[in-house]
Amino acid sequence: MEFYDLSYSLDRSSKNLGIRMTAILFSLASLFSTFAGGLFALKFHDRLHFILSFTAGVLLGVVSFDILPEIFTLANVHGISANGAMIALVAGFLFFHSIEKFVLLHHAHEESFAPHHHPKVGTLSAFALIGHSFLDGIGIGLAFQVSHAVGVVVAIAVIAHDYCDGLNTVSLMLVHHNSKRRSFVMLILDAIVPVLGAASTLAFHLPTNILILFLGFFAGFLLYIAASDIPPEAHSQARGTAVISLIGLTMIGSALIYCVVLATS
Repeated sequence: MEFYDLSYSLDRSSKNLGIRMTAILFSLASLFSTFAGGLFALKFHDRLHFILSFTAGVLLGVVSFDILPEIFTLANVHGISANGAMIALVAGFLFFHSIEKFVLLHHAHEESFAPHHHPKVGTLSAFALIGHSFLDGIGIGLAFQVSHAVGVVVAIAVIAHDYCDGLNTVSLMLVHHNSKRRSFVMLILDAIVPVLGAASTLAFHLPTNILILFLGFFAGFLLYIAASDIPPEAHSQARGTAVISLIGLTMIGSALIYCVVLATS
């Protein structure tokens, strides 16, 4: 009887390990998806204002249709108040705003009304997206801890919008006058971290209440980027009917994420 129990336990542990390793394989697919999006942005950098307008919509869609619903679902399933996540969202928004303004204080040789482009701001924005991508990887890993079916659905959703994450990372670097080489380095980091996030779940089970706070904080980061950082730059060179086209691209970006989430939910 003891031998049977031990064999069953070993078989179950081996099966769980196999499921978790599947999560890492899916995260590798997200690596290639992110990289493809970033290379697209590098190639068409001369049309950056169009890409940025689309990017703003994508980020708004990710926050509205992906992260926030996930927060409320987790809170509802586990009987946790979502108030903490909403406070974390506001904190993330204000933290990034404060950091951006603090960085700008160190650029003392600019004319008061000259166009401002700050490489450090682009780097901070890219790191916010990298943090989100790391959470994507954790999300894949944790979803496979629930079940194989749930893991596959979550992984497909992540792979679909990680293409846009790579595009967003490079766009935010370039628009703040970072070099293509530095932008490429940030793209590599953004592509790698989902794999690291998925791999990290082999070693721990993140408490749901902590995961909700993380999601809220990074939602605040992304919301600031989508609402306050990208649109002014994207529209700065637009005139007349071109503004309508850019707004249309923002709407398309949000609609795309809505469709992706709807198709994979």
